[in-house]
Amino acid sequence: MSRASPPAAALRSALGALALAALAALLPSCGRAARSDADGRFLVGVSQANLTEPWRVAMTEEIREEAGRQRRLRMIYADAADSSARQIEDVRRLMGFGIDLLIVSPTEAGALTPIVREAYARIPVIVLDRAVEGYDYTLFIGPDNERLGREAGRVASGLLGRRGGNVLEIEGRSGSPPSLERSSGFREEIGKRADVRLFEPIVADWLRDRAEDELAARGPSLPPVDAVFAQNDAMAYGAWRAFRAAGRAGTAFIGIDGLPGPMGGIELVRKGILSATFTCPTGGKEAVGYAMDLLLKKEGIPKKIYLRPRLVTGESLAGGASSEARAGPGASPRRGPIVLGFAQVGAESEWRVANTKSIKSAAAKAGIELLFEDGKQLQGNQIAAIRSFIARKVDVIAFSPVVDSGWDEVLREAKEAGIPVILTDRRIGLKDDSLWLSFMGSDFVEEGRRAARWLVETLKDRDEVNIVELQGNPGSAPTIDRKLGFEEVIRDRPSYRIIASESGDFFRAQGYSVMKGILAAEGRRIDAVFSHNDDMAIGAIQAIKERGLKPGRDIVIVGVDGIKDAFKAMAAGEMNCSVECNPILGPQLMKAVQDYMAGKDLPIRMITSEGVFTAATARRDMIGREY
Repeated sequence: MSRASPPAAALRSALGALALAALAALLPSCGRAARSDADGRFLVGVSQANLTEPWRVAMTEEIREEAGRQRRLRMIYADAADSSARQIEDVRRLMGFGIDLLIVSPTEAGALTPIVREAYARIPVIVLDRAVEGYDYTLFIGPDNERLGREAGRVASGLLGRRGGNVLEIEGRSGSPPSLERSSGFREEIGKRADVRLFEPIVADWLRDRAEDELAARGPSLPPVDAVFAQNDAMAYGAWRAFRAAGRAGTAFIGIDGLPGPMGGIELVRKGILSATFTCPTGGKEAVGYAMDLLLKKEGIPKKIYLRPRLVTGESLAGGASSEARAGPGASPRRGPIVLGFAQVGAESEWRVANTKSIKSAAAKAGIELLFEDGKQLQGNQIAAIRSFIARKVDVIAFSPVVDSGWDEVLREAKEAGIPVILTDRRIGLKDDSLWLSFMGSDFVEEGRRAARWLVETLKDRDEVNIVELQGNPGSAPTIDRKLGFEEVIRDRPSYRIIASESGDFFRAQGYSVMKGILAAEGRRIDAVFSHNDDMAIGAIQAIKERGLKPGRDIVIVGVDGIKDAFKAMAAGEMNCSVECNPILGPQLMKAVQDYMAGKDLPIRMITSEGVFTAATARRDMIGREY
């Protein structure tokens, strides 16, 4: 049985009092009118999964403290005590009190999806820690759990050294997204070594006592263990206690959470109980900040935010590295506007043109001085542009990398100059993430998955589906990730086969020429085209028509971007689906720059809001689109 810690019990009591106070203020009236508009304050409901896990206690306390600094907020709190049924009722009650915004940290993704969708239809909803299924929410804030798992795997591998050894993983809740994702990342990294044996994991539901009990029961049958990776610090500490009681020595323990306090992960590292932990920001502070932004209808709010973890070791604590500041100049006096240097890829597509227009117009609106350079599809041009920004001592550098490698040297130069770098649209493949501050853009892997899911659902009645893939720039993040996501979905469907896959470099003309060559070779064997962008898809449409076939009917076509020409092609029945890749990143970038200069920490990743559009609704959907 799980037991609430003394801090959790105290917090539950305090939050209960706050909730009662908020409800008392609402009693004279009812419904939406209950909000106190006279004093300009907003009512926010907070639905927490439980107050038994120390990390969730810290999250709730962080929300409470940050909300206390906001004069325009009143809060109502609810603790679901780890029951999905109770949390669903909690959300319904909060909605009945007339809240203006909901912050919810779900017990389970699937179970909470319908009630979150219901709330989202009426008010803004911020989901913390565990994402619900689909995209029916305003903003998700949480850790990048796969990344945390991979980083833990690298630490474990380093601790084992060349000798290798035996590793035990202790998981949180079986089947929960954070547990699955952390395990996936960890196993991916550990799996690179043939000299490491990974035992069957132990499930301990995120609880110290459960981890200790499970290991005490299983300990006698366990061979020597060289390293234990527990998915949170509480379980890592429970494992350490069990090993100590059993007289086992020489095992390294790795956790995640990195909370402060007497029994927090940082202190456990300081005492030598844990070899390492990772700070895993709760998102509580960020949730309150974004809640205010949403309620005040500010621009530049992303769809998903992944917070930056930091490795904590005895060495880093001795050197003070765990508290490395990433925030901007804050209250430092400034003379003149913020100066932003931006190095664009080029103008290879309608998407890129719209992206450039968005950045320029948002900078002008925000009063930010923009130094803009067009890389004309050449990495050398972009590197030269970044060096020119460094020489001009800009406040922030941002760029959309033409490829994902080869940036180490110039980004080290920016770091040495004290200039932060923000990546837009495309990521880079650097292990040293201290060389860049934040990434904002799309989830390219998910775009590939969405294209494949739509294709599989649309052609589900066919016995065999032969697919032509038109790839973008070789080595670029969109090309690598969209292909990865698409193949992930069709991998277990043998009737779906990619019979040709060639690069069109994201250009319309090259999409035409590549498709023309494939049609000459494959003829009528082609059932579908998956194009990594809409421009290449439109080029392919022309080639298909010249071949005497009907695009959209004889060959099903799905692209990525959601540009106007794709909507026109869908409305004409010549294209079937376009997965959106939103180029309107300007407002989001300017908000990030201003937040940094105001002294705020930026998330490590910010994902834009995007949809999937089909021919059935293309005429309606393209009304009022900016690109």
